[in-house]
Amino acid sequence: MEEEREREDLIWNRETVPRVLGILSTRLPQRDLLSLLLVSPWIHNTLINHPSLYQVLDFHEKNNAGDQLVSALSLSKYKYVKEINLEFAQDIEDKHLDIIKSKCSDSLQYLESLNLNGCQKISDKGVEAITTVCPNLKVFSLYWNVRVTDIGIKHLVKKCKHIVDLNLSGCKNISDKSLEHIADNYPYLKCLNVTRCIKLTDGGLCNILLKCSSLYSLNLYALSSFTDEAYKKISSLPQLRFLDLCGAQNLTDQGLSCIAKCSNLVSLNLTWCVRVTDEGVIAIAQGCTSLEFLSLFGIIGVTDKCLEVLSRFCSNTLTTLDVNGCIGIKRRSREELLQLFPRLKCFKVHS
Repeated sequence: MEEEREREDLIWNRETVPRVLGILSTRLPQRDLLSLLLVSPWIHNTLINHPSLYQVLDFHEKNNAGDQLVSALSLSKYKYVKEINLEFAQDIEDKHLDIIKSKCSDSLQYLESLNLNGCQKISDKGVEAITTVCPNLKVFSLYWNVRVTDIGIKHLVKKCKHIVDLNLSGCKNISDKSLEHIADNYPYLKCLNVTRCIKLTDGGLCNILLKCSSLYSLNLYALSSFTDEAYKKISSLPQLRFLDLCGAQNLTDQGLSCIAKCSNLVSLNLTWCVRVTDEGVIAIAQGCTSLEFLSLFGIIGVTDKCLEVLSRFCSNTLTTLDVNGCIGIKRRSREELLQLFPRLKCFKVHS
């Protein structure tokens, strides 16, 4: 009996476990797969060479990240890597991306997501090098980089034709020319973040709004130069769900009334949109009845009237509402807001 049990256990470990894990490994995230390696020698031997283990390279905030990246990509097991995260990594420079271009280009043919957020030593030269060898890139993030210019964006759109998610937040040296490149090459773009890209004007934004009609997330945070000329054209984005207009000092009720035509809007940040009044917010309430997040922080031109209308149309969906600093709204205690919006869970977005 004991021998029979041992034989069954052996079959279980040698045959059944590897077969099951072979199926599961294609569905589990890399972190869970790494944890499984420690469970038993059988599982370790089954998974150690599985491609799913080597589809993500995460050097987030790591030191000596440039050399580590080059070393990893020189190994054949990373030839199917799909995601590289270098967010705020140290010691990553153009020279490392040049080395990857010349020696490890085959390793990036399947790369879909590249995060270079906070990598401030990367310039147009580095962007050119890395995008040349990433033909299937879909997600590219370059937050807080003041060295990249329109030249880098031109290289990006020329080499990476499948981008759907682009984060250029804080890239203060890109201009309308970059938006022109993006609009002409990415008609199926889904997410765009140009927070604090201070050289942009109405002309550049209009290019995006007219040619990238598939956008569902648009972040225009801290951009005070745009006017209603551009804001009105946001209405041409039927799939838009997330819109951040914090600090849009030139946005008026007319512009906001046009934005209200985006009926699928779920999240809207109007913080410090100082020219907005009840009229604009009422239009939003009536047009965007799926709204879950709304910030009116710091707008002195809105009153209880707009909240009453908002309650009629959005009380079943709103979970976040910030009316702090709205001195025209008198009924803004937590208890009073809950009477109007019973699903509210968050009452303060800005501190």
